[in-house]
Amino acid sequence: MAPEAVLSHLNRADGSATYTHNGYCIIGAVNGPIEVLRRDEIPEEATVEVNVRPAVGVGSPKERHLETLLHNTLRSIILTRSIPRTLVQITLQVRSLPDEESSTGVSTSLTLLPHLLHTALLALLSALIPLSTTVTAVLIALHSTKDSKAPAQLVSPTANELLRAKPIRSVHVFAFSGEGKMLLNESDGAFSYEEWDEAAESAEEVCCKKDGGVGLGEGMEVDGREGQNLEDWLRNVVRTKVAYEQRWKSAK
Repeated sequence: MAPEAVLSHLNRADGSATYTHNGYCIIGAVNGPIEVLRRDEIPEEATVEVNVRPAVGVGSPKERHLETLLHNTLRSIILTRSIPRTLVQITLQVRSLPDEESSTGVSTSLTLLPHLLHTALLALLSALIPLSTTVTAVLIALHSTKDSKAPAQLVSPTANELLRAKPIRSVHVFAFSGEGKMLLNESDGAFSYEEWDEAAESAEEVCCKKDGGVGLGEGMEVDGREGQNLEDWLRNVVRTKVAYEQRWKSAK
């Protein structure tokens, strides 16, 4: 299933996005720059706050861990020094998860992380928060094939694909900036350095390669527009947002 995104649809937020991919649906809202409490104020930079809300129930240590990872990654791309003594508040609500999510045997924090990152980025773009670059993320899963002891790679697998490939040896989430710099690396399971390096190369190709890059699905759509790969898909996101903001020019 190809990723889909809708921007700027929440009226009470400065920026918003709904991201859907592989059975995951997440709603993101951004408010900022807004006034920050004096105790949280940073004289030369903006304060970044990330809140992750689960689909069911209240937050747990899992959500707090995800908030820490998201905060560190997003803070590295937000131009906090251009909006000092303010607050950028990012709220991510998990709306739905795949039915097979709990049966895959894979850390749900890692399977959810790329979707949370993409939702947060889209919401930041919608809110016109100044960014130094974009960020793209992908999940890589390694499992042992029947014909060989060497693990095979699953790139951005669905929950159903993870379930059929059990047992999964390890899962990895990589996030890259628009310039190809690795911003995030989280892994779980048993793997060698060579296996990690191959997974990182595959992730970089998906996230960063501009010519002939590997896509996450055919017919990626953003507000009805199609792209060929993840890089092209993000470009369409920005292009669609700019066209939306400049619609007044064509108004009569």
